[in-house]
Amino acid sequence: MRFAKLWAGSALAWVAGAGSALAEVDGHAVPWQMGLQPGVTPVAEFIHKFHNYLLLPIITVITLFVLGLLIYVMVRFNAKANPVPSKTTHNTLVEVLWTVIPIIILVVIAIPSFRLLYLQRDVPQGDMTIKVIGNPSWNWTYEYPDLGTNEDGSAKVSFTAYLKPKDKLEAGDTWLLSTDVPVVVPVNKIVRLHVTSDPEGIIHAWTIPAFGMKIDAIPGRLNEDWFQATREGVYYGQCSELCGKDHAFMPIEVHVVSQADYDAWAEKIKTAGADEARNFLMARLKAEGQVAQK
Repeated sequence: MRFAKLWAGSALAWVAGAGSALAEVDGHAVPWQMGLQPGVTPVAEFIHKFHNYLLLPIITVITLFVLGLLIYVMVRFNAKANPVPSKTTHNTLVEVLWTVIPIIILVVIAIPSFRLLYLQRDVPQGDMTIKVIGNPSWNWTYEYPDLGTNEDGSAKVSFTAYLKPKDKLEAGDTWLLSTDVPVVVPVNKIVRLHVTSDPEGIIHAWTIPAFGMKIDAIPGRLNEDWFQATREGVYYGQCSELCGKDHAFMPIEVHVVSQADYDAWAEKIKTAGADEARNFLMARLKAEGQVAQK
């Protein structure tokens, strides 16, 4: 008993320590992390509550119940304790219970599940739109049509984000997750995504765990999704559809910044290009103390 209490106390302390360490890092998984990445959108927060307060308790109870049944069967009905096996083939009460109880559990799960699905797929009126294109060269192209269009209807602001080489990583960057040019969006704004893939390409999937979203990029098809990041920071994702030899090198990096910083970045990218806009934004965020100094 004393050992059990000591073990439980140590486990709780370890979990609390892991949670504290996790709270200091946003946007990507960390070593020894337990649970999901911190959610920063309404959808991600719903997913966390659904998992932590409904699914996890239900599966825990089911697992312990089945374990108890297995132990009982092994002890009560083994050959030594029960040399003459029972010839019982039916039990009406048991058969009713194992039919009705799973149905009740599924109904309990279905109600919030449908609410979550509706929240995800009912795309609200957006404050801005970004078009995401998965390329056959295993990178992403982003277009900002709200920042102006050319005569042919194409977006004036368009750039392709590549995996940042390991020898060019800066303070705060993460290998295999950081890109040379990040996506930039303002905090607390609803961002509508139009997601597709190059007609000559293959299926990709634009995914950011902290946003609670994953949407396929399919050649010849335009999918739609949305997110509303409620906290400033840098959030990472990767293509999560097996798409070929460089599938592991197709990261996503999104910077969620204040409206003022976004407006300044938008003006810079329209006049000086994506690289200059990135450098300008990084210098501005460093001056504000929001990113680590190199």
